[in-house]
Amino acid sequence: MEHRRIAVAGASGLIGSALVRSLAADGHEVVRLVRRSARGGDEVSWDPDRQYVDAAGLAGCDAVVNLAGAGVGDHRWTDAYKRKIRDSRVLGTAALAEAAASLDTPPRVFVSGSAIGFYGDTGDRAVDEDAPPGDGFLPRLCVEWEEAAAPAQEAGVRTVFARTGLVVARGGGAWGRLFPLFKAGLGGRLGSGAQYWSFIALHDEVAALRHLLDSEGLSGPVNLTAPEPLTNREITAAMGRVLRRPAPFAVPAPVLRAVLGEMAGDVLGSARVVPKRLLESGFSFAFPGIEDALRAAL
Repeated sequence: MEHRRIAVAGASGLIGSALVRSLAADGHEVVRLVRRSARGGDEVSWDPDRQYVDAAGLAGCDAVVNLAGAGVGDHRWTDAYKRKIRDSRVLGTAALAEAAASLDTPPRVFVSGSAIGFYGDTGDRAVDEDAPPGDGFLPRLCVEWEEAAAPAQEAGVRTVFARTGLVVARGGGAWGRLFPLFKAGLGGRLGSGAQYWSFIALHDEVAALRHLLDSEGLSGPVNLTAPEPLTNREITAAMGRVLRRPAPFAVPAPVLRAVLGEMAGDVLGSARVVPKRLLESGFSFAFPGIEDALRAAL
């Protein structure tokens, strides 16, 4: 990829910070969106809650990457927190898409975050990007999230929706919570353990995002998951092997529902999602297996 000026929203998050480091290490100019006054040419002020973006700061950007949003698993899903999850994604995406579309020379590509939650509970059925949305809060959220990018699409900007799976990383996300439990010998399957988890190593997530930026033929939804989803039981066993710790415990479904409330449905649900379009476009995974991804994270 030639030298580019790339704006990144969500640059301080788990994925965003890793992407910024990768781009900067290769000499690209990264512009971070910040929720305060900009302090230099490498920052752009925005307020997604008010749908405000200093569009002038995006001038000259070849690409915009939107990874901003409140953490889905950070709090119990009260009505207020579900509204925060939704607004932080939908309003922010709409603001960025409108700002990009308003420029005299819009960016060439808009990579907008999304999630495999789009598909809902797929059971044992493997799904790719052609599958319709599922039922429930997360599928509805993902549909709205992606629709919010319409202004960029209508302005002729190549728009890609990065439907990301569970990112295997030590510093955050689901695995940021799992690693300490397993290291303490307290790990185990969740519910029956038969539900599929579609994971991706953080290294591959960043590489895939850069692939989306550079692949002129890619637009629309692209699943960012490892090629072979595994069940929670299989992943639990792999974590025990890699960390050399027993994983004897199991958290029964009723306990998860009592602790997590509505969110337990997604923890116990199955998402067997495959990256059809990513593989067809020539992307190569560095850590395709769960043990590879776990060791890379550690």
